[in-house]
Amino acid sequence: MKVLNDIDELPSGLRYALAIGTFDGVHRGHVRVLKALTRAAAKGNAATVVLTFDPHPAATLRGSSPDLLCDPAERLELFEHMGVDVAVVQRFDRRFASQSAETFLARISADRDLQALVLTSESAFGRDRSGGIADARRLAKRFGYRVIEVSHLEVGGAPISSSRLRSLLASGRLSDVRRLLGRRYSVVGTVVMGDQRGRTLGFPTANLHFDRDVALPANGIYAVRVAWDADDPAARRHRRHGVASLGVRPTFETSGARVLEVYLFDFDGDLYGKRLRVEFVRRLRGEKRFATSAALIRQMKRDALRARQILDSLP
Repeated sequence: MKVLNDIDELPSGLRYALAIGTFDGVHRGHVRVLKALTRAAAKGNAATVVLTFDPHPAATLRGSSPDLLCDPAERLELFEHMGVDVAVVQRFDRRFASQSAETFLARISADRDLQALVLTSESAFGRDRSGGIADARRLAKRFGYRVIEVSHLEVGGAPISSSRLRSLLASGRLSDVRRLLGRRYSVVGTVVMGDQRGRTLGFPTANLHFDRDVALPANGIYAVRVAWDADDPAARRHRRHGVASLGVRPTFETSGARVLEVYLFDFDGDLYGKRLRVEFVRRLRGEKRFATSAALIRQMKRDALRARQILDSLP
């Protein structure tokens, strides 16, 4: 898959079908759009192109954005897995946001053969989100493309959406998240130096730092699967089972900031600086304050045993 940084970098003369969206999480609803894109491209013997944005449009338009369900690198990895030919990661700044819907459509059509534009009923583009599917249809003849409307995918009587997924995550409802996402939820972070308290308790942990504000599940203890060296094609992808603690560590005097730390089973190595993907498999319990370190250690041993049993039973 080829990755571009601006829609103007699309080659002159390119015959393509285009889907537009933030695609945060690349959930099952997004997958439906991408499959429609693939079908539309095949019908016109065209390339599949996805236009996505970084930063999140809300950061530019409203000054803040929701926590991400996947960072841009993971989004691209998922696009490639879906067979997308070209991904354009467009910088969403004031200048880009200020163009009219008509100017935008003229821009993506100029010197190229735009065969199909894949949209949903809620798709919007152009200044103040003024352009929608009705505008795309009105201007289709002028710019020579077909409009493909994709219906929303519903689960449990409501459409799948990134905001719904964030709400389920915040409640710790991992099975519902998996049902909407189409896979288990995971986050990617870099291992940094912590206070090394876990080592003194007999459970050395990898503390994760996130480059961006990522959506995390409810505070608690989780059975997790962990992978690293995923970004280096020359390296063997390492995998381990483990147990993760997410929260403010109420047993100890802390800053109150949420921390994700992972204890890996049967591992004794140096992970500092590594990028780890942590896949949340099962929430074992909520976060709890213990009266003594000894009581905490006893509970940690129980958590680890239960996590091993759950993870060892996975296919």
